[in-house]
Formats: sequence, C-alpha cells, structure tokens
Amino acid sequence: MPTPPALFDPDLLALRRARAEAGEPADFLREAAAAEIAERLSEVNRSFRAPVIIGPRGALWAEALGLPGARLIPDAEVLDLAEGEADLIVHALALHWANDPVGQLAQARRGLRPDGLFIAALFAGETLTELRRALAEAEVETTGGLSPRVAPMGEIRDLGGLLQRAGLALPVADSQRLPVSYATMFHLMRDLRAMGETSVLRERSRRPMPRALLARAAEIYAERFGDAEGRVGATFEIVYLTGWAPSPDQRKPLRPGSAAARLADALGTEEHGAGERAGDARVQEDRNEGAGENGTS
Repeated sequence: MPTPPALFDPDLLALRRARAEAGEPADFLREAAAAEIAERLSEVNRSFRAPVIIGPRGALWAEALGLPGARLIPDAEVLDLAEGEADLIVHALALHWANDPVGQLAQARRGLRPDGLFIAALFAGETLTELRRALAEAEVETTGGLSPRVAPMGEIRDLGGLLQRAGLALPVADSQRLPVSYATMFHLMRDLRAMGETSVLRERSRRPMPRALLARAAEIYAERFGDAEGRVGATFEIVYLTGWAPSPDQRKPLRPGSAAARLADALGTEEHGAGERAGDARVQEDRNEGAGENGTS
C-alpha cells in the first residue's frame, strides 16, 4: 500500500518555531493547555517517576505540570523513546503537526510501561475557523482561485479513534474551546507567528500573499466576526487525548448496556437530554468523551 504524501514540512516547522522562540513567544495557549493537563494529573492517584514530555517549549510544560525531572524530547517523526522507559508521556500541543499521528501515538504506546498514562493536547476542530473563512472568501473575490492557507484540523471523533488504533486502553477524547479577541486580524496573525503556529503545508503557495487579498480578508473578518467594541474573535479548540498502556490488572470498561440501574434513579433526579456545559465568560469548555471508533470522541 503506497504511503500517502506528507502534509506538512517539518523543516519549515522547525524554522518557524526557532524564530518564535528567538523573539517573544506567545505562550498563553500552551499555558492554558498545561494548566488543564496539570489539573487532570492531580486527579490521578499516582506519582510519576519517569515522565516524558514531547514537543516544543518543554521546559514550560515541565514547570507547569510540576515535573521538573521530566525528560524533554522533540516531536520528531521518530521519537527518541526507548521501549517501556516512561510511566507518563505528555504530547504537548504538537500532535496536530504530525504527518503520521497514528505513528506518533504508537511510538508513545511502545515507550510506556504497563499501565503508563498517555495524554496529548492538540489544536483541532474549530481552531481558526474565522481566519480560514475570511482568507478563503477574500481570495476567491480578489483572485478567482483558492489556495490552502490554514492547516486542516482533525475532528474529535476521528482523533479519539486513533487512540485505539495505536493500542492504548481506556481511550478518552474531549475538547476545550478558547475564544480569544484581537484588535484586528493582523494582530491574530502576529500572535500565530509568535506561537510558531503559522501554516507549514507542503502544498502552500510559495508566493507572498497579495496586499489586496490581505486587506480584503481583514475587512471580511471584521464584518463577520467583529464585536461591538471593534475587536475580532478567534476560536482555538484544544482536543485532549488520554489513554493507558495495557496491563493485565488494569480496570476494564463496562460493556454498553450492562448497568443494573439508571444513574438518575440512584441520584434521585430526573433524567434530561445532554446539555452544553457552562463555561466562564472568556473560556467555554465543551467536553465530549468516548471510547472507540464510533464516537464518542
């Protein structure tokens, strides 16, 4: 079976990350994701003695997660992981740039000890949907064509299924939406450069973006996604993938439909349809959990 062509350019990604770190990195989304993972780790009744953190800005993650002795490795195509070396692996907001995400997960699974924990955070879903729409509409108007400008984002349902394909047990996928506001579209693009998160698509246009296209995109962005204060919104959606290395004494999920009683009866409450969790004014968290390829993730 032929290998599909690589979607991303790893050399360009490394260059743009290096430029971001040489300037003033914008780390607020990494900090938000690290804080979320730190909270999840605090709920796990376990001490991790051999943690590994994969991805850029590893020292930031190690500090935020309270793992000063963690081994920090890059998110290379072949991970620098020995078999069974880690009891915790955190893939730190980098998996969305992997040309072979299943391969990354499988390598992490191999690097875990039995009953070791894997957690990944990655951009997915609705991330930068506003920028994608504004650029696409502006390019069609100004040039009559359309080029890939923003990297495609995986859907949570598909991403959750990758955990089982990689051999991880008790898979769970859920997401956190982080709405952010900027003065203009150009301020958003400046932040993306400072994050090292601008597009590195192999099939991207090599020509500089025409000024007319950028100007029209900024107008469309402000028209479609501006607020009463004259600022524009940008959505970032972070998906969290969690799984465990299989172990003989590991707890097993219940078979669907095997419950002996309804949860609502046990709690003495009425059963209602699934609703949307409330978030605070700035960050709304939508969590969809599941295991398996059908969803749920």
